[in-house]
Amino acid sequence: MAGAAAAPMQQPLVAGVHEKRNWLVHMLYVRQEYETCLAVIEEALMESRGMSEYPMYVKALIKRQHGAILESLQLFQAATCLNPQNVCNLKQVGRSLYLLGRHKAAIDVYDEAQRIGVEDWEIWHNKGLCWLYLKQYDSAIEALKHANAIQRHDATYIQLGKVYTLQEDYRTAIEVYLEALEFSPENPELLTTVGLLYLRLGENYKAFDFLGNSLTHDPKNPKTILAAGSIIQDHSDMDVALVKYRIAAVQTPNSAQLWNNIGMCFFGKQRYVASIACLKRALYLDPFEWIISYNLGLVHLNTGQYASAFHYFSTSINLKPDFPSSYMYLAVTLNRLDDFENACAAYEKAIEMEEDHLFELNYAVTLALNDDLDRARQHYAEFDALFHKLDDEAKSTDPEMLEQRRLLAEALGVAISPPPAPAPAPPALALDAATEPQSTGLNPPPDLGGGESAPDAATQDF
Repeated sequence: MAGAAAAPMQQPLVAGVHEKRNWLVHMLYVRQEYETCLAVIEEALMESRGMSEYPMYVKALIKRQHGAILESLQLFQAATCLNPQNVCNLKQVGRSLYLLGRHKAAIDVYDEAQRIGVEDWEIWHNKGLCWLYLKQYDSAIEALKHANAIQRHDATYIQLGKVYTLQEDYRTAIEVYLEALEFSPENPELLTTVGLLYLRLGENYKAFDFLGNSLTHDPKNPKTILAAGSIIQDHSDMDVALVKYRIAAVQTPNSAQLWNNIGMCFFGKQRYVASIACLKRALYLDPFEWIISYNLGLVHLNTGQYASAFHYFSTSINLKPDFPSSYMYLAVTLNRLDDFENACAAYEKAIEMEEDHLFELNYAVTLALNDDLDRARQHYAEFDALFHKLDDEAKSTDPEMLEQRRLLAEALGVAISPPPAPAPAPPALALDAATEPQSTGLNPPPDLGGGESAPDAATQDF
């Protein structure tokens, strides 16, 4: 009897005991009172000796939100052990594995969840994300399409379009986003993404249309403002572009791309000190962005600071060695520094990478200035052949280039055909062959596939 009094018989736990605090845990969680919620969860787990599924599940959610992803994974796995048939637990295990970068293991968990549960768009969507990060793009497309077939979501369309974009299939990506817009026509993120894709393809009018529509629904979206401002800047309306950038600067004051574009606006307005200040701020914010160094090289070349220009062009080439205009401007800079031999090598590299009439014209000018007339005539002939392949509008858009062509032809003693009549369109970007680069706006962003068309000052969109 004494022994029985000292150690009373344990009463079996019934199911209701485990769940009696679930309502309080849920209420505190949705109110985001996490500290109090965790305290209640600990009490519930102690009372149930760790056998309470829902408090453990919510504790894992809170830990993951606080950044303790590995601990949350262990808690979700423990909840799965308590109830192996609960698909929600498996989905959260897969999510934690995905966040830890263990994408293959996450796919295996999602496969297990599909075997024991019903068709769920979220499982297919998350599997698509895992395949995306594993660079298995075909499997990612299949999974994301399957998710949309079950239930359409903007997030799935956005990720599917992202896969096509990574494959550089921009037209198909646009079709995906346009289909998403039929489902959600006022989604500013979708509208902005379509606008950026059209900007990559060089269709600026369509791009501006979608970006303007996006700004109607979200007028302070810095990404949209930056893209729309770059198109305005491309059309040489620097003041309007600066007004747009002023709005974006309030939202994202530490955006390197924003300060890069502001700097090139000031460059277009010939306010060189302000331009250099903005570009150097952009370089401080993102020192490994090649286009910022490239633009700083342009500004310093234009102001006659050739040593600084050489430094920035060299940096740009180290960061992005496949952009031929950097080599051409480096060659101009080296020639100004009286390094004719290396200037020629830089010109040859640029011409090897891309056939461009402006490269040939600049090279011919440099050779003529250094009394190498035979080679100058050879490269002038190459320039003339490329120049005549251009349409009439492209030939007449830069009167300064036509003037340099005439002067060089006279110096070399060669005949030229008369220039075409000026086109009524506004001047586009081009390079003055014998003088410093004069920027009047924005080239299509090089990282979006359009920067190689003309070797002028460029800005970018994200």
